[in-house]
Amino acid sequence: MKKRNVCVIITTRGNYAKMKGVMREIEKSEQLELQLILAGGAILDRYGLAGEALVNREFAVNRKIHFMVEGENTIAMAKSAGMAVIEFSTAFENLSPDVVIIIADRFECLAIAMAAGYMNVPLAHIEGGEVSGSIDESVRHAITKLSHVHFPATKEAEQRIIKMGEDPRTVFNVGCTSLDVIADMDLNDISPIMALQQKSGVGPVVDLQKPYLLIIQHPVTTEYDQNLSHMNETLESVRALSMNSILIWPNMDAGSDGISKAIRVFREKYRPDNIHFFKSLPIEYYAPLLKNAACVVGNSSSGIREASFLGVPSVNIGTRQAGRERGKNVIDVTYKKDEIISAVHKQLDHGPYTPDYIYGDGNACRKIVEILGTSEFKIQKKISY
Repeated sequence: MKKRNVCVIITTRGNYAKMKGVMREIEKSEQLELQLILAGGAILDRYGLAGEALVNREFAVNRKIHFMVEGENTIAMAKSAGMAVIEFSTAFENLSPDVVIIIADRFECLAIAMAAGYMNVPLAHIEGGEVSGSIDESVRHAITKLSHVHFPATKEAEQRIIKMGEDPRTVFNVGCTSLDVIADMDLNDISPIMALQQKSGVGPVVDLQKPYLLIIQHPVTTEYDQNLSHMNETLESVRALSMNSILIWPNMDAGSDGISKAIRVFREKYRPDNIHFFKSLPIEYYAPLLKNAACVVGNSSSGIREASFLGVPSVNIGTRQAGRERGKNVIDVTYKKDEIISAVHKQLDHGPYTPDYIYGDGNACRKIVEILGTSEFKIQKKISY
């Protein structure tokens, strides 16, 4: 029997972490064949060349696609989405995938969904049905309505997708795929990230044997003009806390130029001797770094999903994750310096939390691949109520 061609698309470092386990399971499958596209921020140096981790390791790459328009503002993001529709349409024409998998809520994923939809290519959507802030909230639900099979990460997300009119027979609550990779790793060994500081990133080598903060703050596109000032508040909080810290650069959404500027000005002004800055980190380095952090600070979904699974204290800043399900490990604060500092102190006093499996138990990837191998995709969708 001819194998189904499953096209996986990696556009960011987060995509890699969430799809690595799925790709491994596809390659083990007797029913599926992996097609891999690297695109966008995954192949750009300013975002850490996250895709090169794939090229140099275990997966063959079928296509590399550039669609990013320079600017990192709202018009550049809109134009990048348009370019993505054009480029991915060509790729799908050449590769003839039987199904395309996309993740969550990124702007380019909506463009990919549009291209697949107009070309009658079945679409599988991971992490749909969740609530959050920024433009991500709207994009995620738009992708849901274009998708043919759904892999939400929580029970609430599953029910929300069904309430949107999707056929319940196409909705499968499998959990969060990144947890599968984390569950298989030795998270106690942080010596690799200690060594990596000597040859990657900028700033002093931070002693991770001492309590440290992990800082990750991405732009909020609906607060475009405020991203710089919001990041300034976070950085001043980190400075006041005087703890060893690892800071990871923001993603490629509109507004990242404001956050990047705040980071550059902060480094030039203070020359901190207790913070190391990375553009990006593969999951192999990132997961142990997260697991052993005294607290993760910022607005990354990692502070909600993976941190909950690992029991890591998290201070979630602002509106980017508004409404998303979270465990007891999360304290939510506004962008004010005093609130951030107070919340971090509370989390340091508390220490590690009991792991919470709200986003799954680390067995999502195998379930996804089994379903993709047996599902009958119906291109013509119909609302179920």
